[in-house]
Amino acid sequence: MEKTRLTKLEKYWILYDVGNSAFILLVSTIIPIYFDYLAGGEGLTEVQYLAYWGYAASFSTVIVAFLGPIVGTIADTKGFKKPIFTLFLTVGVLGCAALSLPKNWVAFLAVFIIAKVGYSASIVFYDSMLPDITEPDRMDAVSSHGYAWGYIGSCIPFIVSLLFVLFYDKIGISMAAAMAIAFLLNAVWWFLVTVPLLKNYRQTHYVEAASHPIRESFCRLGHSFKEIRKKKKIFLFLLAFFCYIDGVYTIIEMATAYGKSVGLDSQGLLLALLLTQVVAFPCALVFGRLAKRVETALLIKVCIAAYIGIALFGIQLDRQWEFWLLAVCVGMFQGAVQALSRSYFAKIIPPEKSGEYFGIFDICGKGASFIGTALMGFMAQATGSPNAGIGVLTVLFVIGGLVFHKADRASS
Repeated sequence: MEKTRLTKLEKYWILYDVGNSAFILLVSTIIPIYFDYLAGGEGLTEVQYLAYWGYAASFSTVIVAFLGPIVGTIADTKGFKKPIFTLFLTVGVLGCAALSLPKNWVAFLAVFIIAKVGYSASIVFYDSMLPDITEPDRMDAVSSHGYAWGYIGSCIPFIVSLLFVLFYDKIGISMAAAMAIAFLLNAVWWFLVTVPLLKNYRQTHYVEAASHPIRESFCRLGHSFKEIRKKKKIFLFLLAFFCYIDGVYTIIEMATAYGKSVGLDSQGLLLALLLTQVVAFPCALVFGRLAKRVETALLIKVCIAAYIGIALFGIQLDRQWEFWLLAVCVGMFQGAVQALSRSYFAKIIPPEKSGEYFGIFDICGKGASFIGTALMGFMAQATGSPNAGIGVLTVLFVIGGLVFHKADRASS
């Protein structure tokens, strides 16, 4: 009989998705609105606001793109993964809480970059734990559960935060105080739901500690880059992932900022993106179940095709109902493409090198999203129209889909 129930360790691993997703939901919704509030108070235009927000998101991901493979390779050494994961988790949590302190937009962006680096770097190690906490034939399902429960679980602190942010004047507090409560609440949530994983995770796939582990890690990293170039399937997949997931993460990070820049109502934007989380929950689970009957590669191709349509629709978006429709469509495929890509990659790499490989994976994933966010910011400034940057994402999805099809056909 097929084992379908989640183990305790799988559940603890999934809980980290519930915690960190609360922060990334803030990044997609409340944080850009607060930045708009600070930037507007200092005279920035809507185009400048969108551009600077895009540049900050890009800068944080570039930092992680360089850090990820290096610390990921070091973390593959026996006994290193959990301590380094804990370090970046702490940076992310404290950074999230500290977002309540700055009173001008420049300082706010600086703290945001620190928090974002902590979050993104922790994901490198979290993803690389997947081979340690489950079996290869369960990776699609467990990975999908992670994203699914992350989406729905993150709604709990978000809804509480939303009540303070939307009704701060009726409660009798300032906008800044409401935001401070939201940041602190989500930081505490993120840390508390991670505690079970910190207590119970054990690194089962590793390389033995060398006399000079850091120097040896750099040598292994260089060897892995050479190895990937020879393994056509892995190389082409990473190239494809670099393109299509860049578009996915750009949409996640820039949705609220984009909606604000084209004049849509803040309250409507927040509620629409909450709907995205609710829709993403069952859809991620459905795709996880489908992966037992349908090839994972085919499901990823379906998601990429859907995102091409989403990006094309977004070019002309200028009404509130269109944003709501887009929010539903994104929710249907967002968790699926992330979860299935993660498990697909975990199954084609050596498990004992998961840290260094997922560090490289992160360059092509969250680290790559600097291209989409930077291009959106540049196009908005260059043309004076926020809509101009969306067309670039369509090109990224098309290229990603074509290269992924080639990767799937490669034998090794």
